Amino acid sequence: MNKKEAIELFYSDLLELMRKAYSLKKDKYITYSKNVFIPVTTFCRNKCGYCIFRNENYKKPLMMPKEVLSKLKLAEKYGCKEALFTMGEIDDSVEPVNNILDRLGYENMVEYVYYLCNETLEETSLLPHTNMGVLSFKDLKILKEVNASMGLMLENISERLMETVAHKNSPGKDPKLRLKTIENAGKLKIPFTTGLLIGIGETVEERIESLLKLRKIHDKYGHIQEIIIQNFKPKPGTPMENYPEPSLIEMLRTVAVTKLIFPDVSVQIPPNLNRETAQLFIFAGADDWGGVSPITKDYVNPESKWPEIDELKNLTEEAGFKLKERLPVYPKFISEEFLSKKILQKINELKHQ
Repeated sequence: MNKKEAIELFYSDLLELMRKAYSLKKDKYITYSKNVFIPVTTFCRNKCGYCIFRNENYKKPLMMPKEVLSKLKLAEKYGCKEALFTMGEIDDSVEPVNNILDRLGYENMVEYVYYLCNETLEETSLLPHTNMGVLSFKDLKILKEVNASMGLMLENISERLMETVAHKNSPGKDPKLRLKTIENAGKLKIPFTTGLLIGIGETVEERIESLLKLRKIHDKYGHIQEIIIQNFKPKPGTPMENYPEPSLIEMLRTVAVTKLIFPDVSVQIPPNLNRETAQLFIFAGADDWGGVSPITKDYVNPESKWPEIDELKNLTEEAGFKLKERLPVYPKFISEEFLSKKILQKINELKHQ
């Protein structure tokens, strides 16, 4: 599919567009991952115009190992399978964070996150999934050893957005840097989650260009396991607090076109950001609810509570589908080609529990 064809599809009859995307669905399951959200640090070099996750909390710049392990153990009791390690994008020159890392004996954040992921594998039944922003090839290679999957939202390919309120103070949102991270993950065969943020000032053409660029990378490396289509939600106190959310029709069109561009990749819609309309996206090609936690909030969107698992099950079944729990790595990536021996061994242990 080229850009012209994709744009024509986007603006085509909505019901027919949704029908085409829905027809690509191979089964009657909608998947999700039961997780625990671990915000390792909220310090971040980016100051996005829509973000409230970033918080320079000098009293608590870093989650300590005991606190992390305590959260993981609680998650284990609730049957969680995914440990989602996320954090602000940070270079290790941030003094409050760097001071604690030095005191703990770690040279940088990657070393510390590696330790946390390895402890997760050694001490719990959870599988790590790390999203820590733009990373080098070397750092991705290190973290692959202790992660079942990793992620980085592309958000959008548009360089123009770097001059707008959304990203003008966010050097890490440079699309060239983010694309390089996604491509390096492909070279390393890391099962990867990425996606777009809809409604931050981008045009339809820029959305399509972003999807087609991801498609090109996936065609080359075959490592993208899911595409998230996340709708912008205005947050009080941010520069974009009065910006409008994308409409339901816009979101349905974007999800449907995404599925048509990625028939071989799961398309995820966050249920907590679309509580009243989530079911409609199933009929536009979405087939995954993403990570849902029974014990921790969505620290990126704390105002939007996760649905209870029973609620998620009910809304899925009401739409005529079955809810199915999955691991943070999709089944087709569970092989020596994509996973380290340590991760494969852990998955094998989980199968026999």
